[in-house]
Amino acid sequence: MVGVCLTVIGLIRIVITLGKFDTIADNLLAVAALIFLISCFCSYWALRTRRTRRMHRLERVADAAFLLGLLLMVAVCGVITFAMI
Repeated sequence: MVGVCLTVIGLIRIVITLGKFDTIADNLLAVAALIFLISCFCSYWALRTRRTRRMHRLERVADAAFLLGLLLMVAVCGVITFAMI
């Protein structure tokens, strides 16, 4: 998902350069990429920990971060769609 965010950021920068309009979509995608990275780290840490309580807490954080990243990507899709109209 981080790679998808980075690819779309690059595409948005090209469209902004050619289309002469600006949007906050690339900034939001950068935040989404960081959220996905946090989700990945928490998931990995949950797999490596030996304490059951910590593992469950990290799993919940990883799930919440992943869903937040997905919601942010959907919001970015809306921003991109309405910016191009």
